[in-house]
Amino acid sequence: MRQYLLDEINPNDMPAIRSYLADHAITSGLEDIWWVNLSDDLLSPEQFEHRGCQPHRFAIELGDRFLRFEFLIRSRETMHCSCIAYATRQQRDFILAFADRLLEELALKT
Repeated sequence: MRQYLLDEINPNDMPAIRSYLADHAITSGLEDIWWVNLSDDLLSPEQFEHRGCQPHRFAIELGDRFLRFEFLIRSRETMHCSCIAYATRQQRDFILAFADRLLEELALKT
């Protein structure tokens, strides 16, 4: 799996991270897994055409001392479709910017 991993996070920072994700992401129904939907302007042409598969999103996993941002762009509606793919450069930049904002706003040290 391609991903961006922030590790060695202070356990005392975890409540602030959970709060940030509650405000800026969507709970997945699984503990410590969050979704961030991509706007239409970030979708690949195929993802944009697949209206029935939207919204497209990436996952964030919060561990005991890590935060993992997956680069696999998934569909909310299906697990098997050609529009599910690794992030384009623009999507990857968006994911990294999301992670950078979280680090900056919470003043996290990793």
